[in-house]
Amino acid sequence: MHKLIILLLCASWSMMGVAQQRKVVTGAVQDSIRHDPVPGVRVTVWPDTATVLTNQYGLFRIEIPIGSTHLVFEHPGYLRRSVPLLQHDRMLIELSPLKKIPPASDDIASAKARARYAHSTNPNYSNLGVAITNFYDETYGRLYENKFVETTRKPVSDFALDVDRAAYSNMRRFARLKQPVPVDAVRIEEMLNYFHYSYPLPRHDSLFAMYSHYTDCPWAPEHRLLQIAVRAKQIATDSLPASNLVFLIDCSGSMGTPNKLPLLQAAFRVLVNNLRPRDKVAIVAYAGTPGLVLPCTPGHQQEKILHAIDYLSAGGATGGEAAIKMAYQIAGENFIRGGNNRVIMATDGDFNVGQTSDQDMEDLISMQKEGGVLLTCLGFGMKDYKDSKLEALASKGNGNFAYIDDLEEANKVFAREFGSTLFTIARDVHAQVTFHPGRVKTYRLLGYENKILKEDNGDSVKVTGGIVGSGHCVVAMYEIEPVNPDPGGPLATVSLTYRPDGEPTQYEIRKTITAKAASFDDAPDDCRFAASVALFGMLLRKSQYTGKGNTDMVTRIAKQSLGPDPGKYRSEFLKLIKQLKKNTEWLK
Repeated sequence: MHKLIILLLCASWSMMGVAQQRKVVTGAVQDSIRHDPVPGVRVTVWPDTATVLTNQYGLFRIEIPIGSTHLVFEHPGYLRRSVPLLQHDRMLIELSPLKKIPPASDDIASAKARARYAHSTNPNYSNLGVAITNFYDETYGRLYENKFVETTRKPVSDFALDVDRAAYSNMRRFARLKQPVPVDAVRIEEMLNYFHYSYPLPRHDSLFAMYSHYTDCPWAPEHRLLQIAVRAKQIATDSLPASNLVFLIDCSGSMGTPNKLPLLQAAFRVLVNNLRPRDKVAIVAYAGTPGLVLPCTPGHQQEKILHAIDYLSAGGATGGEAAIKMAYQIAGENFIRGGNNRVIMATDGDFNVGQTSDQDMEDLISMQKEGGVLLTCLGFGMKDYKDSKLEALASKGNGNFAYIDDLEEANKVFAREFGSTLFTIARDVHAQVTFHPGRVKTYRLLGYENKILKEDNGDSVKVTGGIVGSGHCVVAMYEIEPVNPDPGGPLATVSLTYRPDGEPTQYEIRKTITAKAASFDDAPDDCRFAASVALFGMLLRKSQYTGKGNTDMVTRIAKQSLGPDPGKYRSEFLKLIKQLKKNTEWLK
């Protein structure tokens, strides 16, 4: 009996040793050409017998013994692939589809896919593209293009600074789908502010620096262009305050397509990989009834956070109202005084339970923001994507708004622009431009249609401006009809008012512009490239003010003003012009 007990103990110790020598590997499998998740892939450990199948979103989780060298991926419609394990505990696998008669077009697509994967900025995940090619029931807030204003009647132009970029990445999605962009999906200011500009950072004792350029107007030679750029102070990542984040994730049935929840999960993985130990995260998921998927968890417990994200699945109605209330409640319970307290809402915006009108949701968010918790809205997907709701929520929640069309955009928002996306340095930021009637006959603000502060707002001190993040550069452009001949003297005075984050006091900086118009061709690259983006936005919106402008002019100006082009986003813009021109009747 004594020997039997010893043998049993030895066996159990041996089994414990084996269990301790196993590790968990998770990842995703996608089509190498379409970038769609591939369900039903058999994942096998070699040399071992452990096997799992990828779920409907192409995700897998498998235990492997220490010492295993490869994972083998097999699917009837794809070429078998064996992948070395190396040090990976999270993997992205691309499988090449079987081709009966491989035409040249497929070879080209395959080559492009391999190149895109090879240049991915994230070693674990690549782009999850949008595969559906139809435009359905999407909603956008109606915009009415700004008109020319007589300076003698109204010399002051007042608008909230905008740092959202959603309209540009959404436009890119339509270009890739080979479809024309809905006119109201085009917000020129968000296109302008999508790009990086090289204006110098402010002095150490300043929160903002202002720059201006006054040039000829390429599409209306008798007019002038005034560009105003505001550059915010950049705070080093190590110096940014601790974050209290609540991920509010839509897991309703409408999120079940490959370009929604699977892309959302991959995007949040990028954010989690950039968390610091002093940050903390909670996750609320909602589909009809909201639930706490992950209680407040320190940022260094990344595996725990990623595990919670990986096992989300879609199904049910969209109960946005109750979920928003729960997310703000959790953010309030874990509030960090002097920290970055924020709800990050990821959804297609298709709310259908509780308060569903834009106004109802705006009122709900407006009440919640008074507690000091900001809101970031991330839009995903197509077909029933509700841009109007998400833009309204971000605006009312003292927050920002981005559209994630692929994983490269997630890397841009959550990795390369981590500080500017998630860390606000100033609130209630708005610009007031006062034009001098002696030099300016009429003026027109390009874009910012829903950011203009109306006269009936009263004293500008009482109005609500926008937010600006660490290192942001915000660009605004005016088209001006000048007084001829130009008498010289002051052209305009720019007043920028803001409240530093966490402070009740409002500050102001001013800049007087006296320059005479320079040749557009002699302007800096940043100024000329911004003008090309603004003109393209006007063309997409079927503007009545494009004058002699066309896509050829946009292309010529953009090509000549690419500059250093970090991230190659300006080069990508040239490709989008060509794609949209081919598939948009009024651009041809």
